[in-house]
Amino acid sequence: MLVELAVENYAVIERVRVRFHPGLNLLTGETGSGKSIVVDALGLLFGGRASAGMVRAGADCARISGVFEIGRSPALAKLLQDAAVAVENGEILVEREIQSNGKSRALVGNRPATVALLRDLAPHLGDIHGQHDQQHLFSPSVQCQLLDAFAGSGGLLSETAALYCQWREASAELEALDRSAQERLRQADLLEFQRKEIESVSPRPGEDAELEKERRILRNIVRLQEVSAAAYAALYEDPQSITSQLRSVAKRLEELARVDPALSEIADLLAPASLAVEEASRALSRYLSRLEADPARLDQVEQRLAALEKLKRKYGPSMEEVLAFLQSVRTALAAAGASGERRDFLQTQLARLAAAYESAASKLTALRAQAARQLSERVQAELAFLAMEKTRVQIRLHPAPWSERGADAVEFLIAPNLGEELKPLDRIASGGELSRVALALKTCAAPRDASFSPTLVFDEVDSGVGGAAAESVGRRLKKLSRAAQVICVTHLPQIAGFADHHYFVEKRSIRGRTVAAIQELPPHSRTREIGRMLSGERLTPEALRHAEKLMKLGAAE
Repeated sequence: MLVELAVENYAVIERVRVRFHPGLNLLTGETGSGKSIVVDALGLLFGGRASAGMVRAGADCARISGVFEIGRSPALAKLLQDAAVAVENGEILVEREIQSNGKSRALVGNRPATVALLRDLAPHLGDIHGQHDQQHLFSPSVQCQLLDAFAGSGGLLSETAALYCQWREASAELEALDRSAQERLRQADLLEFQRKEIESVSPRPGEDAELEKERRILRNIVRLQEVSAAAYAALYEDPQSITSQLRSVAKRLEELARVDPALSEIADLLAPASLAVEEASRALSRYLSRLEADPARLDQVEQRLAALEKLKRKYGPSMEEVLAFLQSVRTALAAAGASGERRDFLQTQLARLAAAYESAASKLTALRAQAARQLSERVQAELAFLAMEKTRVQIRLHPAPWSERGADAVEFLIAPNLGEELKPLDRIASGGELSRVALALKTCAAPRDASFSPTLVFDEVDSGVGGAAAESVGRRLKKLSRAAQVICVTHLPQIAGFADHHYFVEKRSIRGRTVAAIQELPPHSRTREIGRMLSGERLTPEALRHAEKLMKLGAAE
């Protein structure tokens, strides 16, 4: 619902701020007072095309802003979430600025937005029906939505959409599998080669480090033998070895300790050293016994390291990474082997989903066909009350490619005059006729339309009507306003009498400039305005009495 509209420096409007209300909001005023400018300004908030000519002469830019109260629509919630727009107290602010050079910018919730986003938001915020704003009715998708709304096909439509999405996903996956079959075969050949190459070497974690250590020993075996033997001799084997010298020192200290017992403590300190030297000597002896030149083993180690280095150059800088690559290859091969099974499964699933979709789509088609006949009759009857009694309406269904909305293309056909052939809506020349067709459609669809537009705007809906027909238009607008907020520009007192809220638009001259002003009328001012619409410039008592009757008639609805 539109809560507030603010317009600044737009056409002849200098600065206007209007609060709107639920129910039927009617705008009246003299011809040329700027009533339709309000509708045009609202159209800019819905993504309409902007131009420099819209900016008031002498101003740098025009600004239009609207505060909208929004409902709990999952589609709208997702749209706002994707655009990172926050909703405050169930309301959003939509703004449009047009500069005098023709450039424009938009904001939604104080965040910069594209005009495309405004157009996406428009169906959730409002719906304008005027001479230049009927293109949405020409859209087959919109016509289909209207028919579905009347048919109450929400549950069946959701089932059809869910089946279509599942079928499309399975179909896309199967196409991807078929499209990449040759590539998968080439990839599988490469993976198999890599697996065999690594497994033929059978590397172990850390094996390269162990072999590097062994190679260093084998390459330096002679030096190790010589140095180890010299160390062993120095420790134990030579006559002047450390072991011999420690024994000699210990013996002398024992002799001296007999003279001075204090030296026994020093002798005790040497005992562990002697044991350590003897243990080291035995360890060196064992080490020397194991040292043996083995050229064959060195060759084996060199070859093994060369094989491991080749793997590391191709598959990773360490054996751990080579083995991790091997595991990924095995996983990929297993997945490639399972693709055939997946393809068989998808083909079976596709057949099942296609059958289920066709069944649901057929039921949806049958429901739409029945609703099309009923809606055609009701719209035709409504139009008869709107001074279009000769109009014929027909809603046709044509087979269409599968989609989330079923397998039907919906086409609204109309023949406004007797003897004419039925034609699509976009071939109706009169904007007023289109507005009345829109009013009739909305009136018929409103009771069942769960996604009903929160704000409906009508301009020129009273074009070419008067008398009883005008009263019928007013009644339908009043009926429609019980399901949605309605804003309507009218020239007819018979329609103005049905207003829940009446706004008067007039042009004034201020400081030598013409400006448009809008004010909400209290009851007594409404009477005078409707009287003026009845009698013209000279307001007569009879016109006032007739105005009061019209207001009472509207209030009784």
